[in-house]
Amino acid sequence: LYFIVAIPIFFRKNGSVDMKKNNLTKKIFCALILGITMGIASLFLRESLVASGKVEIWNTINSILFQDITRPEGSKALGIFYIVGQLFINALQLVIIPMVFTSIIIAVTNIQDSKSLKRISYKTFLGFGLSSVLALFYASVVGMIAYKANLFSVAINQVSGSGGATSSNPLLIITKAIPQNIIAGLSNNGNVLVAVFLGISVGLILNVMNDEKSVIKKGIEEINRMSQIFLTFIINKFAPIAIFSLLMRTFAIYGVGYLQIASIYFILTAITLVVFLVLGYSFIVWISTGLNPIHFMKKISNVAMFAFSTSSSAASLPLNTKTTVEKLGVDEVTTSFVLPMGMTVNMNGTAIMQVLATLFIAGVAGYEITVFNLMTISLLALLASIGTPAAPGSGAIILFTILTGMGYSNEIAVSAYAIILGINRPLEMLLTSLNVVGDSAIAVYVSKSEGKLNHDLYHLIEEKDKAVKI
Repeated sequence: LYFIVAIPIFFRKNGSVDMKKNNLTKKIFCALILGITMGIASLFLRESLVASGKVEIWNTINSILFQDITRPEGSKALGIFYIVGQLFINALQLVIIPMVFTSIIIAVTNIQDSKSLKRISYKTFLGFGLSSVLALFYASVVGMIAYKANLFSVAINQVSGSGGATSSNPLLIITKAIPQNIIAGLSNNGNVLVAVFLGISVGLILNVMNDEKSVIKKGIEEINRMSQIFLTFIINKFAPIAIFSLLMRTFAIYGVGYLQIASIYFILTAITLVVFLVLGYSFIVWISTGLNPIHFMKKISNVAMFAFSTSSSAASLPLNTKTTVEKLGVDEVTTSFVLPMGMTVNMNGTAIMQVLATLFIAGVAGYEITVFNLMTISLLALLASIGTPAAPGSGAIILFTILTGMGYSNEIAVSAYAIILGINRPLEMLLTSLNVVGDSAIAVYVSKSEGKLNHDLYHLIEEKDKAVKI
């Protein structure tokens, strides 16, 4: 499945390989395969040694390579692969709060709240909100069906799943959105809503100040840039090694059951994303504008393919802008407002992936999911996706905000998250297409409602088709 989805992007039209752009993808894929292979080999080695009565030899190997050094039995162990994986996870967590906090501030301060754009702003965010609700409802239904059908369950003997995160009312997370202390509120990765609330508040305050030379605004932009540079460095330099370490340790300790579960997650998520891309956005365009959605899907397909190949909403923005204006007939004012804003806050594909991934991890790690939990997961997925940078691989990283917010942090949950990091690259490519196409769909709705949509351009495909038939 990975090759079917990923191999086409390795080749351009002239058949050459874009080595630079896909180097990380290939390294992660190799780390995935090697980690699983070596992990399974270690698993068979363990079973062989135990069966032959050589338990001490395995205990020595386990102490050197795999042991969790935070446990009492690991007080004298080396746990090399555990340390490498934990350092990587900690590095990812390090930038969660500053990246989400600053990204939301930047998104809010970029809103042009002039009189001429007030209506457009309202309709834009209404469209983003309703499409996100539809996407989250759809993902929640699919995910809960899979969860209730035990598709995300796996029996692991070494570590028992902990469901302690469901003992209190999950709505308490809303009451904690406004902290008593700003520093304390931003010091915990579990306080995702605090970062969102403070980000929106600071952004609105900066808009009221309207100081183009604001030192604070420039500082926030610098922190955001620093966070993304740090994250890019960690991913590019250490992700393959860390994923190899995490996966080898996971399979060596827990067995091959994870591979089956991971394949179920991958296939289910891929199908869910494709269905929403084709049918979901067609429904949104048709119900909000009354226009023929087939024309929209045909014209936006080149943008979807470009977003798929780059896995970056930011890189797709120029082509999306050109297509939305010149082929779909959306006016330039609407396009220039909706698309850049959507690139930051309209992440339907990311939200769908995060809901399914969270339910997958919860099922594997033994957490119980109630209706309240599902609502909280959906809310966190929506808010966390707003803070997702428009860059490759960021969706899976921001997923950690939901896991920490829900308290899904036991050892099995971390291992399941490591598997997602390894297999999520083609899904990231696919969900980027959803994010980008969703921005254009809302732009068509806003332009149509403002009476500025060029219907001749939008229906141009229909006229060509008629000419061909004649």
